[in-house]
Amino acid sequence: MDDRFARVLARLDAIDAEDPRGLDPELGTTPAIAYGRRMLDALPAVCDAPSELLRLAVRASHVGRFRLARSAEPEGRVGYLTWRKRLAAIHAELASEAMAAEGYDADACARVAALVQKKALRTDAETQALEDTACIVFLTYEFADFAARNEDDKVVDILRKTWGKMSPRGHAAALALPLDGRPLALVQRALSGDA
Repeated sequence: MDDRFARVLARLDAIDAEDPRGLDPELGTTPAIAYGRRMLDALPAVCDAPSELLRLAVRASHVGRFRLARSAEPEGRVGYLTWRKRLAAIHAELASEAMAAEGYDADACARVAALVQKKALRTDAETQALEDTACIVFLTYEFADFAARNEDDKVVDILRKTWGKMSPRGHAAALALPLDGRPLALVQRALSGDA
């Protein structure tokens, strides 16, 4: 691994070490660091030879997420989307700063910032790979808890929206996940098109 790349990862980890949820003994680190590492681990399921910049963007996609509380925007879809957009700008800025501090040029920093903000989703293969990776991480690590906290109809709606953002390769990776019980039943319902 390139020393510069490793140093950027260390900078991102240092930011995510500030996660106010603290150290999770089960994870052995903060939840924020664990998320970034899970993203890197999941990337090969949707991209055979990810570029260094894509790997940096995938790791930085939620860096410092705790710096902007969801309560910073009103409840509802518009508030949620505004919050997500503001977060994406924070992630992009933190990634660019970490990269610039380790000698990456302005073009490389801008590319990672664009990926993190998911610009050109659907038309940029690397942006799509980042989106697919985020969906795989959600389904692998967060979906069962999300489903347990929400009613079936809401979960099915979210699954359909998630599926719609994924590529065929992302779909294949998602279908290969070891889901069972209610989570599997909800995925099957979402994909069947049944109400």
